[in-house]
Amino acid sequence: MNRLEAFVYKQVKNNYILKDFLRNAYQGFYDLLPNYESKFANEPIVLEDCYFGFHDACPFSKDNSKILSNRLTIPLRMPTEQDALEVGYWTGKDFSQWVKVGETCAWNYHKGCRLQWVNKHLVIYNVCDNGVLKSRVHDIETGGEETIGWAIDTVSGDGKQAASFSYGRLQEMMPGYGYVTGDDDAHLDKMTAKDTGLYLVNLENNSRELLVDLQTLSELHPEEGMDDTYHFVTHTEFSADSRYLAFLHRWYKGTFQRTRLIVMDLRTRQMYISPTTGMVSHYAWNSKNGIIAYCRVEDIDSHVYFNDPTMRTYKRCGYPQLNSDGHQHFIDDGHFLVDTYPDKYRHAKLYRVDVETDEVVLLADVKSPKKFVSPNDHKNWKCDLHPRCSADGTLVSFDSVHTGTRSLCVMKIDGKDKSLLR
Repeated sequence: MNRLEAFVYKQVKNNYILKDFLRNAYQGFYDLLPNYESKFANEPIVLEDCYFGFHDACPFSKDNSKILSNRLTIPLRMPTEQDALEVGYWTGKDFSQWVKVGETCAWNYHKGCRLQWVNKHLVIYNVCDNGVLKSRVHDIETGGEETIGWAIDTVSGDGKQAASFSYGRLQEMMPGYGYVTGDDDAHLDKMTAKDTGLYLVNLENNSRELLVDLQTLSELHPEEGMDDTYHFVTHTEFSADSRYLAFLHRWYKGTFQRTRLIVMDLRTRQMYISPTTGMVSHYAWNSKNGIIAYCRVEDIDSHVYFNDPTMRTYKRCGYPQLNSDGHQHFIDDGHFLVDTYPDKYRHAKLYRVDVETDEVVLLADVKSPKKFVSPNDHKNWKCDLHPRCSADGTLVSFDSVHTGTRSLCVMKIDGKDKSLLR
């Protein structure tokens, strides 16, 4: 964002209705002006009518021979309870061969069905089984399947556990991030509740425990404005060593929306709260248990690197060059990928950022047609790039609509790519 854009954004950032209105009007003016084509550091493979979803999981197999993917079966509209999403992976030369694993009616455009690797031959994704949200583990080698009794969000690195919460409550608070089918854990009649919150699912014995309830979270170092608001949790992610579980604790009411990042030590059950002031949007772990998060610290919104799970020490990254929200994924411990939302020309950017030197390299500049703007909260079908990197740091996958259809893209990177910035 330029200085004027940043100033206006700061004035309206806490009112999403006004913020969206001004954004649409601003972009609408620039729609009248000449535009430019998408640019990439390296030509990507484009798999149309497919996408992966969120930035917090790696879709690539360890040997990069397969990439997990969702495949759309409906045109651009919100899914109904009967609309199935194909689930599977691409393999072969240039990921040209589609292998279908199954179908699900528990999905959305932002986070898919939470398809992810459990280990090198098991994948998991959420399903709706006779009106009940569950998850399914599929063995890609034998075709065998097992049903887990609850929908999951993220899987631990050792493949033994998964985080979970109420998708019904999430859908009520953030339409388009939950599912059409609700669940019994939502408790929508309560602003806080002792019988729902953050869960830990044991994938080995198909059991579940409530790690922390919403009532406890609302009383944990309470902040101004927490009273008389609806509390919920979302955006969970395990540390690489599976010891820590991070999540966003949010409290909303109307246009009043606040968030903080919390990390739980699963051994001691101690919780650490980010030193943020009202806003955390997205974050990612590296293998050293450091966290990069887009958040507000000392009244400045920026990408902040927290050195350890306690989040006591930190530094800003790429600021002020990067001064807008984005989704992060680490390439290695010292570099991360991050995207931006579409700018005034409806172009989203993909960057590589050096944590230590703050060097910012533009890897892609991707057009997002107007039809993919979400008209309102209940028609939430926008497409963010949501970059995800392979374990060896040589491939990045991202979702894009630059061809006019939602597509899963795969692009080579090598750490030496020249920036598209001129």
